[in-house]
Amino acid sequence: RASVGLYTYPVLMAADILVYRATHVPVGEDQKQHLELARDIAGKFNNDYKVPDFFPQPEPVITGTATRVMSLRDGARKMSKSDESDMSRINLTDDADTIANKIKRAKTDPLPLPSSKDELKDRPEAENLLNIYAALADKDLDTVIAQFAGQQFSGFKTALADLTVSELEPVNRKMRELLSDPAEIDRILAQGAARARAIATPVMDEVKKTIGFLS
Repeated sequence: RASVGLYTYPVLMAADILVYRATHVPVGEDQKQHLELARDIAGKFNNDYKVPDFFPQPEPVITGTATRVMSLRDGARKMSKSDESDMSRINLTDDADTIANKIKRAKTDPLPLPSSKDELKDRPEAENLLNIYAALADKDLDTVIAQFAGQQFSGFKTALADLTVSELEPVNRKMRELLSDPAEIDRILAQGAARARAIATPVMDEVKKTIGFLS
């Protein structure tokens, strides 16, 4: 089942992109390969059925500092909900104490925080935590490095924990609110489905007509 899900996800992602005829898709660096599948499918459909530009070739939009967030336990591995260790990631459902504890226990190295990007070489955990701070604070990495240059990780982790809690608390609060009201979740899902259907149905009707399916 896990292996089926692994291969199904990129196909579903490609389908979502194509059914909206998206031209630009905001993604993280690790999702760029999935976007290539959407481009391949779009190109093959347009070519096979001689309908140039029916599906646009979607372009990735990769912006910001933390384009690939890494594990809190291993800076060489991507942060993932499938990781066996819950300490490797920040969940949107984590409360403030849990977030602070995870960041406090995040893997680092014995050196002080760097004073330049060049000093981040071979320091993946330091780079990851600095990138996370930069993304949450909406600052560039150079600014964050200058802010904490030469400091010990203990103080930086406290600042990162406070910032993370501050940024995620509104999301966490809204999730708790929704989880306490299943009827509201159903209403939102139904509303979203109706909006999606209104956009997708004409595209799918045209696809079926192009392929030769009877409506």
